[in-house]
Amino acid sequence: MERATEIALLEELHGLKNSKLFYLDEVVHKSPVARYMSGARFAAEKRDIFRTLPLIAAHSSELPEAGSFMTRDLAGLPLLLTRDKEMNIHAFLNVCRHRGSRLESEESGCKRAFSCPYHAWTWNNEGNLKGVPHQKQGFPDLDRDAYKLKRLPALEAAGVIWVVANPNAEPDFENYLGPILKEFEWFGMPDMAIAASNTITIKANWKMLVEGGIEAYHFKVAHRHTIGPHFLDNLSSYRELGAHMRSVLPKNSLKSLKDMPQGDWKIREHSNVLYNVFPLDQFLLMEDHVAWISARPISAGETELRLSTMAPSVEVAPEMMSHWKRNHQITVATLMEDFDVNAAAQAGLESGANEFLTFGRYEGALESFNKTVESFLGETD
Repeated sequence: MERATEIALLEELHGLKNSKLFYLDEVVHKSPVARYMSGARFAAEKRDIFRTLPLIAAHSSELPEAGSFMTRDLAGLPLLLTRDKEMNIHAFLNVCRHRGSRLESEESGCKRAFSCPYHAWTWNNEGNLKGVPHQKQGFPDLDRDAYKLKRLPALEAAGVIWVVANPNAEPDFENYLGPILKEFEWFGMPDMAIAASNTITIKANWKMLVEGGIEAYHFKVAHRHTIGPHFLDNLSSYRELGAHMRSVLPKNSLKSLKDMPQGDWKIREHSNVLYNVFPLDQFLLMEDHVAWISARPISAGETELRLSTMAPSVEVAPEMMSHWKRNHQITVATLMEDFDVNAAAQAGLESGANEFLTFGRYEGALESFNKTVESFLGETD
Protein backbone atom coordinates (compact mmCIF):
# COMPACT_ATOMS: atom_id res chain seq x y z
CA MET A 1 0.00 0.00 0.00
CA GLU A 2 1.43 3.33 -1.00
CA ARG A 3 1.63 5.98 1.69
CA ALA A 4 -0.77 8.22 -0.26
CA THR A 5 -3.31 5.38 -0.36
CA GLU A 6 -2.97 4.83 3.39
CA ILE A 7 -3.67 8.51 4.08
CA ALA A 8 -6.56 8.60 1.60
CA LEU A 9 -8.28 5.57 3.14
CA LEU A 10 -8.06 7.03 6.64
CA GLU A 11 -9.16 10.42 5.40
CA GLU A 12 -12.19 8.92 3.68
CA LEU A 13 -13.34 7.01 6.76
CA HIS A 14 -12.60 9.93 9.09
CA GLY A 15 -14.68 12.18 6.86
CA LEU A 16 -17.58 9.72 6.82
CA LYS A 17 -17.44 9.46 10.61
CA ASN A 18 -17.45 13.23 11.08
CA SER A 19 -20.35 13.61 8.65
CA LYS A 20 -22.25 10.76 10.33
CA LEU A 21 -22.39 8.99 6.98
CA PHE A 22 -21.66 5.43 5.88
CA TYR A 23 -19.79 3.73 3.03
CA LEU A 24 -22.81 2.73 0.96
CA ASP A 25 -23.38 0.70 -2.17
CA GLU A 26 -25.79 2.12 -4.71
CA VAL A 27 -28.52 -0.48 -4.30
CA VAL A 28 -29.68 -3.42 -2.19
CA HIS A 29 -28.77 -6.84 -3.64
CA LYS A 30 -30.37 -10.27 -3.39
CA SER A 31 -28.20 -13.37 -3.19
CA PRO A 32 -29.90 -16.63 -4.29
CA VAL A 33 -29.57 -19.38 -1.69
CA ALA A 34 -28.47 -21.82 -4.41
CA ARG A 35 -25.10 -20.08 -4.25
CA TYR A 36 -24.57 -21.69 -0.87
CA MET A 37 -26.46 -24.99 -1.21
CA SER A 38 -26.23 -26.36 -4.73
CA GLY A 39 -24.01 -29.39 -5.23
CA ALA A 40 -23.80 -28.59 -8.95
CA ARG A 41 -22.72 -25.05 -8.15
CA PHE A 42 -20.05 -26.32 -5.77
CA ALA A 43 -18.76 -28.74 -8.42
CA ALA A 44 -18.48 -25.84 -10.88
CA GLU A 45 -16.59 -23.75 -8.32
CA LYS A 46 -14.19 -26.62 -7.73
CA ARG A 47 -13.60 -27.06 -11.46
CA ASP A 48 -13.47 -23.42 -12.58
CA ILE A 49 -12.00 -21.72 -9.50
CA PHE A 50 -10.25 -24.02 -7.01
CA ARG A 51 -8.54 -26.06 -9.74
CA THR A 52 -7.91 -23.18 -12.12
CA LEU A 53 -6.66 -20.20 -10.09
CA PRO A 54 -3.46 -19.84 -8.05
CA LEU A 55 -4.10 -20.89 -4.45
CA ILE A 56 -1.97 -20.27 -1.38
CA ALA A 57 -0.38 -23.61 -0.50
CA ALA A 58 1.95 -22.43 2.28
CA HIS A 59 3.90 -19.55 3.73
CA SER A 60 7.57 -19.58 2.73
CA SER A 61 8.63 -19.98 6.35
CA GLU A 62 6.92 -23.38 6.46
CA LEU A 63 9.71 -24.73 4.24
CA PRO A 64 12.62 -23.00 5.93
CA GLU A 65 15.67 -24.87 4.57
CA ALA A 66 16.98 -26.94 1.69
CA GLY A 67 15.34 -30.35 1.84
CA SER A 68 12.20 -29.09 3.59
CA PHE A 69 8.94 -30.62 2.47
CA MET A 70 5.29 -30.56 3.43
CA THR A 71 2.14 -32.37 2.34
CA ARG A 72 -1.29 -30.83 2.18
CA ASP A 73 -4.66 -31.15 0.49
CA LEU A 74 -5.11 -28.56 -2.26
CA ALA A 75 -8.52 -28.32 -3.92
CA GLY A 76 -9.10 -31.99 -3.18
CA LEU A 77 -5.74 -33.07 -4.58
CA PRO A 78 -2.81 -34.50 -2.54
CA LEU A 79 0.02 -31.97 -2.67
CA LEU A 80 3.73 -32.45 -2.01
CA LEU A 81 5.80 -29.26 -1.67
CA THR A 82 9.60 -29.49 -1.64
CA ARG A 83 12.55 -27.11 -1.43
CA ASP A 84 15.67 -28.27 -3.30
CA LYS A 85 19.34 -27.61 -2.55
CA GLU A 86 19.16 -24.32 -4.47
CA MET A 87 16.20 -23.28 -2.27
CA ASN A 88 13.80 -23.48 -5.21
CA ILE A 89 10.22 -24.58 -4.58
CA HIS A 90 8.60 -27.53 -6.35
CA ALA A 91 4.97 -28.63 -6.21
CA PHE A 92 3.91 -32.16 -7.13
CA LEU A 93 0.93 -34.43 -6.82
CA ASN A 94 1.77 -36.63 -3.83
CA VAL A 95 1.18 -39.80 -5.84
CA CYS A 96 3.50 -42.64 -6.81
CA ARG A 97 3.84 -42.88 -10.62
CA HIS A 98 4.15 -46.70 -10.43
CA ARG A 99 0.91 -47.94 -8.84
CA GLY A 100 -0.70 -44.74 -7.57
CA SER A 101 -0.10 -45.02 -3.83
CA ARG A 102 0.34 -41.89 -1.71
CA LEU A 103 4.06 -41.22 -1.83
CA GLU A 104 4.71 -39.27 1.38
CA SER A 105 2.59 -39.68 4.51
CA GLU A 106 4.32 -37.27 6.88
CA GLU A 107 2.91 -33.73 7.11
CA SER A 108 6.32 -32.05 7.01
CA GLY A 109 9.98 -32.67 7.53
CA CYS A 110 13.33 -32.53 5.79
CA LYS A 111 14.45 -35.12 3.24
CA ARG A 112 15.94 -35.16 -0.20
CA ALA A 113 14.30 -38.35 -1.45
CA PHE A 114 10.81 -39.86 -1.25
CA SER A 115 10.34 -43.60 -1.35
CA CYS A 116 6.93 -45.14 -1.97
CA PRO A 117 5.80 -47.36 0.92
CA TYR A 118 4.38 -49.91 -1.53
CA HIS A 119 7.31 -50.93 -3.79
CA ALA A 120 10.04 -48.40 -2.85
CA TRP A 121 10.20 -46.53 -6.12
CA THR A 122 12.14 -43.41 -5.14
CA TRP A 123 12.19 -39.79 -6.34
CA ASN A 124 14.40 -36.87 -5.35
CA ASN A 125 12.94 -33.54 -4.22
CA GLU A 126 13.09 -32.21 -7.78
CA GLY A 127 10.65 -34.90 -8.89
CA ASN A 128 13.13 -37.11 -10.74
CA LEU A 129 12.83 -40.89 -10.50
CA LYS A 130 16.05 -42.16 -8.91
CA GLY A 131 15.38 -45.71 -7.81
CA VAL A 132 13.36 -48.70 -9.04
CA PRO A 133 13.97 -52.04 -7.29
CA HIS A 134 14.82 -54.84 -9.76
CA GLN A 135 14.41 -52.47 -12.70
CA LYS A 136 16.71 -54.40 -15.04
CA GLN A 137 14.58 -57.54 -15.03
CA GLY A 138 11.14 -56.17 -14.20
CA PHE A 139 11.10 -52.91 -16.21
CA PRO A 140 13.86 -53.34 -18.83
CA ASP A 141 12.63 -50.54 -21.11
CA LEU A 142 11.60 -48.05 -18.41
CA ASP A 143 12.08 -44.41 -19.39
CA ARG A 144 12.63 -42.71 -16.05
CA ASP A 145 11.95 -39.28 -17.53
CA ALA A 146 8.43 -40.44 -18.33
CA TYR A 147 7.88 -41.30 -14.66
CA LYS A 148 8.79 -38.03 -13.01
CA LEU A 149 6.42 -36.85 -10.29
CA LYS A 150 3.46 -35.00 -11.73
CA ARG A 151 4.36 -31.33 -11.40
CA LEU A 152 1.93 -28.53 -10.56
CA PRO A 153 2.53 -24.89 -11.57
CA ALA A 154 4.00 -23.04 -8.60
CA LEU A 155 5.44 -19.66 -7.72
CA GLU A 156 7.10 -18.36 -4.57
CA ALA A 157 6.53 -14.62 -4.23
CA ALA A 158 6.06 -12.09 -1.42
CA GLY A 159 6.63 -14.73 1.25
CA VAL A 160 3.94 -17.07 -0.08
CA ILE A 161 3.94 -20.28 -2.13
CA TRP A 162 1.22 -20.22 -4.77
CA VAL A 163 0.15 -23.39 -6.59
CA VAL A 164 -2.39 -24.17 -9.29
CA ALA A 165 -4.11 -27.52 -8.68
CA ASN A 166 -3.98 -28.52 -12.34
CA PRO A 167 -0.84 -30.04 -13.90
CA ASN A 168 -1.89 -28.86 -17.34
CA ALA A 169 -2.52 -25.22 -16.39
CA GLU A 170 -0.43 -22.36 -17.74
CA PRO A 171 -1.29 -19.61 -15.25
CA ASP A 172 -0.46 -15.95 -15.63
CA PHE A 173 0.76 -15.53 -12.06
CA GLU A 174 1.95 -11.97 -12.56
CA ASN A 175 -1.34 -10.67 -13.91
CA TYR A 176 -3.50 -12.47 -11.35
CA LEU A 177 -1.38 -11.83 -8.27
CA GLY A 178 0.22 -8.48 -9.12
CA PRO A 179 -2.09 -6.24 -7.04
CA ILE A 180 -1.98 -8.42 -3.94
CA LEU A 181 1.77 -9.08 -4.02
CA LYS A 182 2.41 -5.35 -3.61
CA GLU A 183 0.18 -5.30 -0.53
CA PHE A 184 1.96 -8.35 0.93
CA GLU A 185 5.31 -6.64 0.53
CA TRP A 186 3.90 -3.53 2.22
CA PHE A 187 2.86 -5.29 5.40
CA GLY A 188 5.98 -7.45 5.57
CA MET A 189 4.67 -10.89 4.64
CA PRO A 190 8.11 -12.15 3.47
CA ASP A 191 9.54 -11.47 6.94
CA MET A 192 6.79 -13.17 8.92
CA ALA A 193 6.36 -16.65 10.39
CA ILE A 194 3.51 -18.69 11.83
CA ALA A 195 3.42 -18.40 15.61
CA ALA A 196 0.32 -20.53 16.28
CA SER A 197 -2.17 -22.47 14.19
CA ASN A 198 -5.13 -24.81 14.45
CA THR A 199 -7.68 -26.39 12.11
CA ILE A 200 -11.46 -26.49 12.52
CA THR A 201 -14.39 -27.64 10.40
CA ILE A 202 -17.50 -25.45 10.04
CA LYS A 203 -20.80 -26.63 8.59
CA ALA A 204 -21.17 -23.67 6.27
CA ASN A 205 -20.48 -22.81 2.65
CA TRP A 206 -17.07 -21.28 2.01
CA LYS A 207 -18.57 -18.11 0.52
CA MET A 208 -20.72 -17.50 3.58
CA LEU A 209 -17.57 -17.62 5.71
CA VAL A 210 -15.89 -15.04 3.47
CA GLU A 211 -18.94 -12.79 3.52
CA GLY A 212 -18.95 -12.75 7.31
CA GLY A 213 -15.61 -10.96 7.40
CA ILE A 214 -16.01 -8.21 4.82
CA GLU A 215 -18.59 -5.98 6.47
CA ALA A 216 -18.78 -4.18 9.82
CA TYR A 217 -22.57 -4.09 10.01
CA HIS A 218 -22.55 -7.04 12.45
CA PHE A 219 -19.75 -5.90 14.77
CA LYS A 220 -21.77 -4.26 17.52
CA VAL A 221 -24.15 -7.22 17.67
CA ALA A 222 -22.25 -10.44 16.97
CA HIS A 223 -19.09 -9.20 18.71
CA ARG A 224 -20.66 -7.11 21.47
CA HIS A 225 -18.78 -9.00 24.20
CA THR A 226 -15.39 -9.11 22.45
CA ILE A 227 -14.12 -6.68 19.81
CA GLY A 228 -17.37 -4.80 19.12
CA PRO A 229 -16.81 -2.04 21.71
CA HIS A 230 -13.42 -1.20 20.15
CA PHE A 231 -14.72 -0.47 16.64
CA LEU A 232 -16.86 2.26 15.14
CA ASP A 233 -20.43 1.19 14.53
CA ASN A 234 -21.22 0.00 11.01
CA LEU A 235 -18.35 1.82 9.35
CA SER A 236 -15.97 0.20 6.88
CA SER A 237 -14.79 0.58 3.31
CA TYR A 238 -13.57 -1.77 0.60
CA ARG A 239 -11.65 -1.67 -2.67
CA GLU A 240 -11.27 -4.33 -5.33
CA LEU A 241 -7.69 -5.30 -6.16
CA GLY A 242 -8.26 -7.27 -9.33
CA ALA A 243 -10.01 -10.45 -8.15
CA HIS A 244 -8.97 -9.70 -4.58
CA MET A 245 -10.27 -7.17 -2.07
CA ARG A 246 -9.02 -4.88 0.68
CA SER A 247 -11.40 -3.85 3.46
CA VAL A 248 -10.69 -1.29 6.18
CA LEU A 249 -12.45 -1.65 9.55
CA PRO A 250 -11.83 1.49 11.67
CA LYS A 251 -11.42 1.48 15.43
CA ASN A 252 -12.73 4.08 17.87
CA SER A 253 -9.31 5.72 17.82
CA LEU A 254 -10.03 6.96 14.29
CA LYS A 255 -11.63 9.95 16.02
CA SER A 256 -8.22 11.04 17.31
CA LEU A 257 -6.90 11.73 13.79
CA LYS A 258 -8.38 15.22 13.89
CA ASP A 259 -5.73 16.16 16.47
CA MET A 260 -2.80 14.53 14.65
CA PRO A 261 -0.74 15.71 11.66
CA GLN A 262 -1.30 13.48 8.65
CA GLY A 263 2.35 12.51 8.70
CA ASP A 264 1.68 10.56 11.90
CA TRP A 265 -1.37 8.69 10.62
CA LYS A 266 -0.88 4.91 10.51
CA ILE A 267 -3.70 2.75 9.23
CA ARG A 268 -2.86 -0.30 11.39
CA GLU A 269 -3.01 1.78 14.57
CA HIS A 270 -6.52 3.02 13.86
CA SER A 271 -8.13 0.15 11.96
CA ASN A 272 -7.90 -3.50 11.05
CA VAL A 273 -7.14 -4.11 7.39
CA LEU A 274 -8.54 -7.26 5.81
CA TYR A 275 -7.19 -8.71 2.57
CA ASN A 276 -9.48 -11.19 0.86
CA VAL A 277 -7.12 -13.14 -1.41
CA PHE A 278 -9.45 -14.75 -3.88
CA PRO A 279 -10.67 -17.34 -3.61
CA LEU A 280 -9.88 -19.02 -0.30
CA ASP A 281 -7.66 -16.91 1.96
CA GLN A 282 -8.10 -13.90 4.20
CA PHE A 283 -5.42 -11.94 6.04
CA LEU A 284 -6.55 -9.72 8.89
CA LEU A 285 -3.91 -7.13 9.76
CA MET A 286 -3.84 -5.97 13.35
CA GLU A 287 -1.35 -3.56 14.82
CA ASP A 288 1.47 -6.02 15.49
CA HIS A 289 0.41 -9.32 13.95
CA VAL A 290 -1.72 -10.94 11.26
CA ALA A 291 -4.52 -13.52 11.43
CA TRP A 292 -4.55 -15.84 8.41
CA ILE A 293 -7.78 -17.68 7.61
CA SER A 294 -7.33 -20.34 4.93
CA ALA A 295 -10.34 -22.28 3.69
CA ARG A 296 -10.56 -25.79 2.26
CA PRO A 297 -14.10 -26.30 0.96
CA ILE A 298 -15.24 -29.87 1.52
CA SER A 299 -18.78 -29.66 0.13
CA ALA A 300 -21.44 -27.06 -0.53
CA GLY A 301 -22.26 -27.03 3.17
CA GLU A 302 -18.97 -27.77 4.92
CA THR A 303 -15.58 -26.04 5.03
CA GLU A 304 -12.31 -26.77 6.79
CA LEU A 305 -10.49 -23.68 8.06
CA ARG A 306 -6.87 -23.35 9.04
CA LEU A 307 -6.51 -20.43 11.45
CA SER A 308 -3.00 -19.06 11.94
CA THR A 309 -1.46 -16.19 13.85
CA MET A 310 1.51 -14.67 12.03
CA ALA A 311 4.12 -12.32 13.45
CA PRO A 312 7.49 -10.91 12.38
CA SER A 313 9.86 -13.88 12.29
CA VAL A 314 12.29 -12.20 14.70
CA GLU A 315 9.49 -12.17 17.29
CA VAL A 316 8.49 -15.82 16.81
CA ALA A 317 10.97 -16.94 19.43
CA PRO A 318 10.53 -19.38 22.34
CA GLU A 319 10.27 -16.60 24.90
CA MET A 320 7.44 -15.00 22.90
CA MET A 321 5.36 -18.09 22.22
CA SER A 322 3.08 -17.76 25.25
CA HIS A 323 2.26 -14.21 24.14
CA TRP A 324 1.36 -15.28 20.61
CA LYS A 325 -0.62 -18.29 21.79
CA ARG A 326 -2.74 -15.99 23.97
CA ASN A 327 -3.30 -13.69 21.00
CA HIS A 328 -4.20 -16.67 18.88
CA GLN A 329 -6.75 -17.91 21.40
CA ILE A 330 -8.38 -14.46 21.54
CA THR A 331 -8.53 -14.25 17.75
CA VAL A 332 -9.99 -17.74 17.38
CA ALA A 333 -12.63 -17.02 20.04
CA THR A 334 -13.68 -13.89 18.16
CA LEU A 335 -13.73 -15.64 14.79
CA MET A 336 -15.83 -18.44 16.25
CA GLU A 337 -18.53 -15.85 16.99
CA ASP A 338 -18.73 -15.34 13.23
CA PHE A 339 -18.42 -19.00 12.32
CA ASP A 340 -21.14 -20.11 14.73
CA VAL A 341 -23.52 -17.58 13.19
CA ASN A 342 -22.49 -18.73 9.71
CA ALA A 343 -23.21 -22.37 10.58
CA ALA A 344 -26.59 -21.41 12.00
CA ALA A 345 -27.35 -19.46 8.82
CA GLN A 346 -26.37 -22.44 6.65
CA ALA A 347 -28.77 -24.60 8.65
CA GLY A 348 -31.39 -21.90 8.18
CA LEU A 349 -30.98 -22.10 4.42
CA GLU A 350 -31.69 -25.82 4.56
CA SER A 351 -35.09 -25.04 6.12
CA GLY A 352 -36.33 -23.40 2.93
CA ALA A 353 -37.36 -20.21 4.72
CA ASN A 354 -35.49 -18.00 2.26
CA GLU A 355 -35.15 -18.03 -1.50
CA PHE A 356 -32.46 -15.37 -1.30
CA LEU A 357 -30.32 -13.49 1.21
CA THR A 358 -30.41 -9.69 1.25
CA PHE A 359 -27.28 -7.52 1.13
CA GLY A 360 -28.02 -3.99 2.30
CA ARG A 361 -26.19 -0.92 1.05
CA TYR A 362 -23.75 -1.35 3.97
CA GLU A 363 -22.87 -4.78 2.60
CA GLY A 364 -21.76 -3.97 -0.93
CA ALA A 365 -18.51 -5.89 -0.50
CA LEU A 366 -20.52 -9.13 -0.33
CA GLU A 367 -22.07 -8.56 -3.74
CA SER A 368 -18.70 -7.54 -5.17
CA PHE A 369 -17.19 -10.80 -3.92
CA ASN A 370 -20.02 -12.89 -5.39
CA LYS A 371 -19.72 -11.13 -8.74
CA THR A 372 -16.05 -12.13 -8.78
CA VAL A 373 -17.01 -15.74 -8.08
CA GLU A 374 -19.52 -15.71 -10.90
CA SER A 375 -17.11 -14.05 -13.32
CA PHE A 376 -14.89 -17.13 -13.14
CA LEU A 377 -17.91 -19.39 -13.56
CA GLY A 378 -19.00 -17.46 -16.61
CA GLU A 379 -22.22 -16.39 -14.89
CA THR A 380 -23.62 -12.91 -15.36
CA ASP A 381 -27.00 -13.06 -13.63
